Amino acid sequence: MASEDIENKEYDALIVGSGAGGGMAAYVLATAGLKVLLLEAGRSYDPVKETPMFNLPKDAPLRGGSTPEKPFGFYDATVDGGWQVPGEPYTQGSQEKGRRFDWWRARMLGGRTNHWGRISLRMGEYDFKPYSRDGLGFDWPISYQDLAPYYDKTEMLIGVYGTNEGLENTPDSSDGVLLPPPNPRAYELLAKKACDKLGIPVIPSHLAILSERLDHENIPQKLFPDNKLAQDVTRESMKSRAACFWATPCGRGCSIKANFQSTTVLLPPALATGNLDIITDAMVREVTVDKKGKANGVVYIDKDTRQEKFASARAVVVAASAAETSRILLNSKSTLFPDGIANGSGVVGKYLMDTVGAGVGGQIPALENMPAHNEDGASAMHMYMPWWLYKEQLRGDLNFARGYHIEFGGGRSMPGAGAFGGMGDFTEGAYGKDLKKACRRYYGSFVWFDGRGEMIPNDDSYCEIDKNQVDQWGIPVLKFHWKWSDQELNQAAHMHKTFAEIIEGMGGNVTTTVQTDGAKAIINGGAIIHEVGTARMGSNPKDSVLNPYCQSWEVPNLFLTDGAPFVSNADKNPTLTIMALAWRTCDYIVEQFKKRNI
Repeated sequence: MASEDIENKEYDALIVGSGAGGGMAAYVLATAGLKVLLLEAGRSYDPVKETPMFNLPKDAPLRGGSTPEKPFGFYDATVDGGWQVPGEPYTQGSQEKGRRFDWWRARMLGGRTNHWGRISLRMGEYDFKPYSRDGLGFDWPISYQDLAPYYDKTEMLIGVYGTNEGLENTPDSSDGVLLPPPNPRAYELLAKKACDKLGIPVIPSHLAILSERLDHENIPQKLFPDNKLAQDVTRESMKSRAACFWATPCGRGCSIKANFQSTTVLLPPALATGNLDIITDAMVREVTVDKKGKANGVVYIDKDTRQEKFASARAVVVAASAAETSRILLNSKSTLFPDGIANGSGVVGKYLMDTVGAGVGGQIPALENMPAHNEDGASAMHMYMPWWLYKEQLRGDLNFARGYHIEFGGGRSMPGAGAFGGMGDFTEGAYGKDLKKACRRYYGSFVWFDGRGEMIPNDDSYCEIDKNQVDQWGIPVLKFHWKWSDQELNQAAHMHKTFAEIIEGMGGNVTTTVQTDGAKAIINGGAIIHEVGTARMGSNPKDSVLNPYCQSWEVPNLFLTDGAPFVSNADKNPTLTIMALAWRTCDYIVEQFKKRNI
């Protein structure tokens, strides 16, 4: 829709951002009958038309290898974005090792949902009340029970495969919610055999990929028992989604709509209601307020014309990604909010978090000379290891307070650029026929283990407005401050030790350096792209930005539905929780409209 067409339209809700949180907000609000305008800073994007489903590495420049412009490879779905976006810089408070935060941004419709790993894990009871458990960080003002029904609904809507295992703080879904997982691969079964001896659970992964078609006849009725419009558009959307072909990496996007993307699962049914308008290439600068202190719209830059424009609505929902959302709030200054809108507590920008990451690789002789076989399956893991040492942690047996889960990969999937680069230590200088023979022997015998752990929020990790720099649109940029605590550093060192034990238990040899110093093991802040926090919810307006419904304490018609409201960052990947929380928030918004409180 052209931006000039909206000036005379009246909207109930204006949403900033179209990813997991913004897309879910658009879907829930539009199907509830609200008139919704969505602004996206990036370009329009249609995975059905643009996804290179079956293109091979040989068909791409550099055989599909990564470049500074495409860090995840040529075929990655992120068309405009990355850790660096031309004309949109950010700055660092320190250049010291371990003090940088690398900020990933996806400037496209659907945001990061187009290229994420689809790992969909529920936070558990401990994760919502971490302070009560170990005295560190903060408790959420809500519990697992508050969000559990929305986890069920989100999983049914997007389609998540996995199993219920009854494990501690790894919540089960309700019966009939999860899709059946694909069978494990050979290297996954070998890892499980080693982990069984170490007491580490290995269970089917929970991924937002359709292992079979969704039950379009019954799920819409369960999701919306009293809303025929929502049922109808959801049913048609589900009918258009195919089960996974087990052939194409999900990071490319999905033209058959088998994996979850906002652009294939949330936005199409929202548009089908006739209640949603979308404007792309709209760079939001600030949220504006009226004389009474209520949000009345946003000022944005039309990137095509470089003109400043205004869009209004009765309620404003910001879901631009945690740091970008805080940037918008901090830049929204007025006489009523001199330090930024909704920032009377001074907490906006504070307690920025990412996931703790560290990895170790190995070579497994038992997997050498494997016969050629079809190992396509899902583009990600079929199994993973949830955190297992809760009791030991509670007793104080470990030197870090929060846990991690383990993601791992290997096998004989389609090789890409650099796939044989790690074999130099094994081919012993061979070339010609001998090199080909060595590659056939060793390909598929390498494994890699990655830890994804909880970061405890700290006062040294935050973002603020850089007073000395603006982006190409004239908008002040963010300056990041970052520091891992000893909790995260010790956790990363524990990851390395554990992964080495697993590899050795598989009869293998570690091929990377196992660090005992967590500062050398840990990956940079921001590198895992699980950016959350900066505008946390709470039970007291003095030390939080939002109430338990992600509603601003100070501006009652302003809501946040991305990762910004997170109080803590459990080891579970945040996307599923972002969507479940956004659905809960938008149900509340609809209720407030019905009560005429907005």
